[in-house]
Amino acid sequence: MKFKKLFNRIESIKLENVTKRYGDRFAVRDLDLEVRGGELMILIGRSGSGKTTTLRMINRLIEPDSGRVSINGTDVEDFDPVRLRRSIGYVIQNIGLLPHLKVSENIGLILKLEGWDEAKIRERVSELLNFVSLPPKSFMDRYPHQLSGGQQQRIGLARALAMDPPLLLMDEPFGALDPLLRTQLQDEFCKIKKELGKTIVFVTHDINEAFKLGDRVAIMDNASLVQVGTPEELIFEPSSELVSEIVDSKRKYRHMEALKVRDMMQPLDPGYFLEGNMPAEIALRKMVDAGLEVAFVFKESGTVGRISLNKVLKAGNTGKSLNEISKSLPVFPADASLFEALTQLKEEGESMALVLGGGKCR
Repeated sequence: MKFKKLFNRIESIKLENVTKRYGDRFAVRDLDLEVRGGELMILIGRSGSGKTTTLRMINRLIEPDSGRVSINGTDVEDFDPVRLRRSIGYVIQNIGLLPHLKVSENIGLILKLEGWDEAKIRERVSELLNFVSLPPKSFMDRYPHQLSGGQQQRIGLARALAMDPPLLLMDEPFGALDPLLRTQLQDEFCKIKKELGKTIVFVTHDINEAFKLGDRVAIMDNASLVQVGTPEELIFEPSSELVSEIVDSKRKYRHMEALKVRDMMQPLDPGYFLEGNMPAEIALRKMVDAGLEVAFVFKESGTVGRISLNKVLKAGNTGKSLNEISKSLPVFPADASLFEALTQLKEEGESMALVLGGGKCR
């Protein structure tokens, strides 16, 4: 008998008076939290605050000692744990790809276990690879060790989406990536989550990532929920000094005008730059081989552009050069006001810019 999902959509997830202990230590204590259907709920807190334990109690990788976890009003203990987990997508930081299996086999593993035929599996895998901006022809037959960190993370997401689950649990999926790649994947995930239309519970330790991705953010500390709210509510109405410290409301937001762009600079490896007159099909091979998800282009006009792997993929063999398909990127001097630079980025709908410091791009 083929697998049937336990739920086609999520109305709500409720954790009611949930407690989990290990010996004398509380991992989660008297937790009450509701995740609304269709929202992206962020769990954030210091190490050991209980956020990952909370996440894993939803799909029964960890069982609570007391309290109730329910999905759409049904206690998760009433579900068979295997059926429950196959009805929920799960993405973790170390991804967990099987090293001896090809990309296509990693993504299609659950589909194979469910009895799908090979042609249907390959079709679904191709669809998912395109969805996460990886060319199927270039990645189907690669092994995990042949992928960059960003590419592996995309494969992990594709695998979690294989059965089209209505709920995704994501445990610091971008935590091990370098800042530039992390920003790029965050940007793409913002777009992906709109297309997915799924309920997502997302663990992170990065407040900027939480504010960028989350509809609401739940702050945890010492095994307890401290405050839950929208980013705006947490910034302007923190319930405690702890929340104020975590969201950095006193320093980062009230004194931003005193900061300069150089205070936020990250050095950029020259390998991220491509010549603007390079044909898209050549750029695609270079980006795939180098494991680049994003690159920067020196354009003929003297400006600098940004190009994503997905954009290069879509250009295909059209004969277009990177000059034609790249998007112009803001460039700031190192001593520019951070507040003014961020205001410009917001107005232009950008999340990154290049900074000229000491003659180098950052």
